[in-house]
Amino acid sequence: MRCERLALSGDDAADVAAQIRTLVPPPESVRDGVALIIATVRAGGDRAVRDYSRTLDTGGREPQALLVPDDELDAAVALLDPGVRHGIERAIANVEAAARRRARGSSGATQIGENRIIHRQAAVERAAIYVPGGRAPYPSTVVMGAVPAKLAGVGHIAVCSPPRADGDLDPVVLAACRLAGVHAVYRMGGAHAIAALAYGTESVRGVDVIVGPGNLYVQEAKRQVFGQVGIDGFAGPSDLLVIATGDADPEPLALDLLAQAEHGPGTIVVAASDAPATLDAFDASLTHAQETGAVSCLVAASGADQMLALAQAFAPEHLQLVGAEAEALAGRVTRAGCLFVGAGAGTAFGDYIAGCNHILPTNGAARFASAVSPDHFLRRFSEVRIGDPETLADAAAPLARAEGFELHARSMEVRIKRESAAAPGGGDFGENGSR
Repeated sequence: MRCERLALSGDDAADVAAQIRTLVPPPESVRDGVALIIATVRAGGDRAVRDYSRTLDTGGREPQALLVPDDELDAAVALLDPGVRHGIERAIANVEAAARRRARGSSGATQIGENRIIHRQAAVERAAIYVPGGRAPYPSTVVMGAVPAKLAGVGHIAVCSPPRADGDLDPVVLAACRLAGVHAVYRMGGAHAIAALAYGTESVRGVDVIVGPGNLYVQEAKRQVFGQVGIDGFAGPSDLLVIATGDADPEPLALDLLAQAEHGPGTIVVAASDAPATLDAFDASLTHAQETGAVSCLVAASGADQMLALAQAFAPEHLQLVGAEAEALAGRVTRAGCLFVGAGAGTAFGDYIAGCNHILPTNGAARFASAVSPDHFLRRFSEVRIGDPETLADAAAPLARAEGFELHARSMEVRIKRESAAAPGGGDFGENGSR
């Protein structure tokens, strides 16, 4: 095993940490290969997965079916060694006990027998908010990013935004930065700004988390630097889905669609209704609107359930429900960046003043992602205190050996103060001694 020796002196802890990281291949070393595999599977489906499995997993043998049937799962449980099964079941119970408190959003501690898991959290040290520019200044995005970061307890909050043709930032953006408590403001935008924030330059201090909307270049840059820094997710061109039943007034809803279309190229605005007259009214407004580069779409539906299915599949950044039947769907919606219910709840309120955040998942990412909140700037971790190592080691050592990690088992058993703690095989380190 390779063993490097390094020493700390003065304030060089960050340099030493970076040096330690260079001891293993960086993620970039496999980036191109992984990109090829992903593209091949996306295009080829099962056939591509099986081809890769044949090459990389089974040594040239024909792979079995990708999906394991239930009867094989049941058979595996029946054949399981009792000690290994006990270890798995005990692990399930303990992890569930600790995770249940997390799922409820509770802090504090989980007591498991004589052992305790203390649930802790800490803000990242440095965070940055990307504020789009170009078409218009966005002081509102400064607010949406800086306020949650400040509430989370971030020590240093930076903002970057593309400069105008004269090389400066709009004064309203600068003023918003000052009022929101931003610590550093950079005149830069695009993918190059994301790179500077992620890796640092002579003038730009690197950060731990980057959030904020932007064009496709900005979002792709965020995706590529993820791992070096944390990101909020994909927050690209805007989208809106309006679901309106026949009793909804189409005039303000048409303005809502046009308002989102102001965001320009890449924006998608969609309206769905089971009322032909409502769709006709939308059509008239959208057809004669000023060209912004946005794309609009009208969807005729046969009823509320069909429109809900569309919303769940589309997973929009913004979803508006207007009309009695449409508003009744609110409790069934699970895939939307932000949900607006009722005739008075126009999406523009959410962009500025309603209190919800307007840095939202786009491009269908509302299936799995959420609006920016203090959570994006917080790290959660556990503090483990074990008062009864014997009970845990008895349950977990068979599980570790089932995985082939003898030294994992022995590192637990050595903490048991009894004769039976000594595992067979003496003190020699085996080839599976690290994980």
